[in-house]
Amino acid sequence: MENINLTKIDKQILESYKYFINGLSAYLSNSYEIVLHSLGNLESSVIHIINGEHTGRKVGAPITDLALQMYDNIKKGEADYIVYNSKNKNGEPLKSATIAIRGEENRIIGLICINMYLNTSFFDVLSSFMPSAASFMNGLSVNESYFNDTDDLIKNAIDEETRSVIANASILPSNRNKAIVERLYDKGIFNLKDSILKVESIMGISKNTIYMHIRNYKKRYNK
Repeated sequence: MENINLTKIDKQILESYKYFINGLSAYLSNSYEIVLHSLGNLESSVIHIINGEHTGRKVGAPITDLALQMYDNIKKGEADYIVYNSKNKNGEPLKSATIAIRGEENRIIGLICINMYLNTSFFDVLSSFMPSAASFMNGLSVNESYFNDTDDLIKNAIDEETRSVIANASILPSNRNKAIVERLYDKGIFNLKDSILKVESIMGISKNTIYMHIRNYKKRYNK
């Protein structure tokens, strides 16, 4: 296999995956090594790596023989990923996955390789998914609602903010609708298609009033 000639867009696509890997690593535990390979330079294919101590690699390391084989297998098959078991240079077991990254003209331009170090203790794995005291102190523990359509999402958001506003004695009854609309704006509800009309229907206030509350709120806080 020869180096692939990467276009400017290909390089931007690969660069964007660095942020994805950082986020994925923050979600997973440090028992996972995550490697981003560029096929533009096989001799120095590792362009980003998290927890490289599991295989002893760092940025600038070459592509592995197994990754090359997996690349060929992905090209021959229908799936853009392969899950398999492997070992690091110390003979320690890894649960691995190789996922293709496609660029312009649907070419495979890179690979994401994920290796879970299976010798990690169960306690360490479990601890990584438990909320820490620091996360609560920093306000990182949040509630998230899941819905199948935006109508339910918008209605739930209105219900939540209505309860919160009514429970806040400092908000006068005459200002409640304004406060609810402002909170919906902060939640990003008005980025949804037809959200103004749906809020108008549920809250029983005109769309012009909703626009006015949003406009005044943005002006007041330079949003």
